[in-house]
Amino acid sequence: MTKVGFITTPLSSGHAVRGVGFYTKRLLDHMKPLAPSFGFEILEDRNDVDIVHYPFFDLFTASLPIIKSAKTVITVHDVIPLEFPDHYPPGIRGWINLQLQKLALLNVDRVITDSFYSLVNINKYLGVPPHKLRLVYLAADPVFKKLPHPENKYNLPKKFVLYVGDINYNKNVPALVNTCKQINLPLVIVGKNASLVGSLDLNHSELKHLKGVDWSSTLRLGFVSDEDLVNIYNLASVYCQPALAEGFGLMPLEAQACGTPVACSRAGSLPEIAGETAVYFDPYNVNSISEALIAAMKQKRAVINNYSWDKTARQTLEVYSELI
Repeated sequence: MTKVGFITTPLSSGHAVRGVGFYTKRLLDHMKPLAPSFGFEILEDRNDVDIVHYPFFDLFTASLPIIKSAKTVITVHDVIPLEFPDHYPPGIRGWINLQLQKLALLNVDRVITDSFYSLVNINKYLGVPPHKLRLVYLAADPVFKKLPHPENKYNLPKKFVLYVGDINYNKNVPALVNTCKQINLPLVIVGKNASLVGSLDLNHSELKHLKGVDWSSTLRLGFVSDEDLVNIYNLASVYCQPALAEGFGLMPLEAQACGTPVACSRAGSLPEIAGETAVYFDPYNVNSISEALIAAMKQKRAVINNYSWDKTARQTLEVYSELI
């Protein structure tokens, strides 16, 4: 039995609930029962193993060792900070760490990523050769589904636009706020940082895009549990992902799994991930966003779920199989 050390650091860090922590936990939970049929034993340890898998890559922290004691697989979810360098300046220490991270990537055996869009950019910005890159799509958690009687715990309006996620530059939240004001529809945002805007330093280079945003018609709920989020998706008139770039785009899949119409930016991986049922728009054009939101709300509420964590786990195990 080939031993695989799966690094679970994201589960004990700030990434534990969503994002990288979500990926780490779901992948581990689905791989463990499947692994023996592929000839693998998954261990949450990097010592005395044949393969090590790091499910998280930080561009500006020297987290991947340059010298490796086993064959190494790493998941790089995106390189968005390198696509928008003016909005994600790493500083001197971050730049040095980026060079170390690039050096550490030279002798990895495989790099897994979540979309073809990210795969192309990992090759472009980090220099990972195509023969080492592998595409493995993610999936929405099965908890996200259509509910016959969703609970309106937060007293949300009868009609509203929903956005779930962060407020980083690439998320393009100001454009969505302005669009919703233009079409006179309330915007509901789920995410910790949006609820903290009043206490953040908007002079910071990564936050200056939020200066002057009028949040008066936006309901910022902060972090909510998955149980509450399922209800909120079901209550929403339309879900919108307005990003200028997105490495994968999990939230549109969660919305689709709940039967919620989706309007998506035409940028990044979103057309690749959200498929033919989403209504697409130019993220730099408020009129294009508003037209897409209105068109999406007229769609029939149908559950769409073309991805599964079982498939994600199997394809990841197939990547391991290439190394033995």
